[in-house]
Amino acid sequence: MFKPRPKQAEVLAYRRGYMGVAAVPGSGKTATLSYLAAQLLAETELADGQEILIVTLVNSAAANFARQVNEYVKGDGLLPGYGYRVRTLHGLANDIVRGKPSAAGLDDQFTIVDERESNAILADAVEAWARRYPEAPDAYLAPEYVEKGHYRTQKWAEILTETARNFIKQAKDNLLTPPEVDRMRNAYSGDLLLAEICAEIYRDYDRALAYRGAVDFQDLIRLALQLLRDEPDYLASLQRRWVAILEDEAQDSSRLQEDILRILAGEGGNWVRVGDPNQAIYETFTTANPKYLRDFIASGGVDGRELPNSGRSTRSIQKLANHLIDWSLAHPHQAIRERAPLSKPYILPTPPGDPQPNPVDDPDAVVLYAEAYSATKEALVVTESCRRWLAANPEGTAAILVARNSRGSELVKFLRQSGVPYVENLNSTSSTRAVVGALSRVMGYLADPKSAVKLAEVYRVWRRDERDDPAAVAEIKAMADTLKRIKNVEDLVAPRLGDWLEDIIAEEGDGAQYGDLRDFRERVGAWLRAAEMPIDQLTLTIAGDIFREVGEIATAHMVALYLARLAQTHPLMRPPEFAAELYDIAGNRRRFTGLGDDEGQFDPDAHKGKVTVTTLHKAKGLEWDRVYLISVNNYDFPSAEANDSFMGEKWFVRDDLNLSAEALAQLAALQTGSAYAEGFASLDARFDYAAERLRLLYVGITRARKSLTITWNTGRGAATEATPLLALRTWWEGVQMKETAREPQP
Repeated sequence: MFKPRPKQAEVLAYRRGYMGVAAVPGSGKTATLSYLAAQLLAETELADGQEILIVTLVNSAAANFARQVNEYVKGDGLLPGYGYRVRTLHGLANDIVRGKPSAAGLDDQFTIVDERESNAILADAVEAWARRYPEAPDAYLAPEYVEKGHYRTQKWAEILTETARNFIKQAKDNLLTPPEVDRMRNAYSGDLLLAEICAEIYRDYDRALAYRGAVDFQDLIRLALQLLRDEPDYLASLQRRWVAILEDEAQDSSRLQEDILRILAGEGGNWVRVGDPNQAIYETFTTANPKYLRDFIASGGVDGRELPNSGRSTRSIQKLANHLIDWSLAHPHQAIRERAPLSKPYILPTPPGDPQPNPVDDPDAVVLYAEAYSATKEALVVTESCRRWLAANPEGTAAILVARNSRGSELVKFLRQSGVPYVENLNSTSSTRAVVGALSRVMGYLADPKSAVKLAEVYRVWRRDERDDPAAVAEIKAMADTLKRIKNVEDLVAPRLGDWLEDIIAEEGDGAQYGDLRDFRERVGAWLRAAEMPIDQLTLTIAGDIFREVGEIATAHMVALYLARLAQTHPLMRPPEFAAELYDIAGNRRRFTGLGDDEGQFDPDAHKGKVTVTTLHKAKGLEWDRVYLISVNNYDFPSAEANDSFMGEKWFVRDDLNLSAEALAQLAALQTGSAYAEGFASLDARFDYAAERLRLLYVGITRARKSLTITWNTGRGAATEATPLLALRTWWEGVQMKETAREPQP
């Protein structure tokens, strides 16, 4: 039975009208909202067809919400699943559009493309545009990269795809179709090159969707809102159906999402919004913004409430998170202060007698390292600390939280080598990356068959099944080192005038140690002859020669399908580009789900005695006894200082431009008819990004129950300690000194 805290009871006293609730991490907001739904179901006489509508962020959250509501309504003797509907915002928009597709300009049998298919369609549109305008990259590449083919083709295609995707999303959020964008372009007097490029790609993308009779997720939101505005009778019927709207994770609502729910609730309607603005970490280049929830709570006619009590963490960890709020409110950069990255309420402990009391406080369990570790040293220190802690706490839960998937995969290697039990919650698992990595090395050699170094890497792949045999490992290394020294690789793999292998056997008089090289040479020759095959067939040919286990072969089949789709989208791609794509997947820089990669809801308590390696974004909503926050430097957590770097600013783009930011600024200039000056949008994007990274740091801190360790590294030598970490560490050391001074002296 749900036993509410006093502040939860205030929320549960709701009966009608508008209510906004700011909830801190671990405050039980989803449980409270679920119980409120069950309570309204028990107390509201619903007519036939009437429901309580519950809206949340993602499918896994919707499933969890439905499960909790079912448990509560069963406790009240009600029928589970009756009288309420749980939807993501996209699911709700789909319901609305499906109810009246013709009024939205769609066929009754319209389809919805998922994110993967949408990306493929967009990539195809970008590829077609790039072929029409091969000189276009020169306008934005830094001078030293203009003549480098890799940057004018693949790198340009990658950044143009990202830029066009953000432009199209923003255009759709602004309810702008391609013809409307074209009309604004024709009316604008200035030169907006990025907007023109993206508008053409938008037109091709939209045409491809229309050809399929399909819409994407952004279309669903846009069309749903238009239907509600243009069809008053239909809107009235939906308002009668949904007598109350309960919205979870409202900090991630966009302007359009808020508009849809506001219209559905109507004047004098029933709408409850619950969220934590401090955990809004999905806002970059979207119209989502935590200010919408803050403004809603503060607006007239809304019953503003707070859920400040949390039993998740010790008081010391709560104090650290609260000080980060204070520091952000006085951030050294005014532009970031104005964005209010973090705000009150503070996190408060649970009241006496609460069923979820805070863990026993231990200030010594909060450790903020000042040392400037190298990336390798940081990984070694954290790995050894994990090993000791898990040995002492075999039933405990622990996590290493990283800002980037690639850093997570690096940590996995150290944990595996040290024998520390771990579980991955990254873009892909290490077993999948191992398969992709092996294939990437072979593809890399086929793209550069004269490279002795790459041939040596392929030899290691060839003998990968022996990597657990110490004697074989030494032999493989020696042979690989020998292969690296071949002056003419063709003398081994395709001998004509001279045969390197037979010559060296004759010279040393013992061919036994080189026997496997004859087989290796045959396989490499076969792969070189197969290099002109379709990429999926080539991949399966290679996989059949280097993999033995069923799981590895199954993953290789998935890689082959992935590359085949890529080849259809990018018909000009050749082995170097395919190899680069596989390298990115193997390095966890590209999402790829292989056999055994779990896409479901992650449960930390199912992995006691192991350390979870996951990103900060995936950690949202989860908690562990012990948390390591690593790489908290000025690259992963910039604060707009002079020496900070920003992920959105690619090194090969001139003048540190953020092309996505500049494209959106040009779209805004088209809409308003205002002047556009290059560079200002990139600077604003820095401040937006820094504000979001502060919230991400807050999320990381509040994942810890009992113990928290924060470290930072110098990256490739230039990174410094993140400014907010320096502020937290200085403050925490001062707190500890004061506490020590208060202790009675012997």
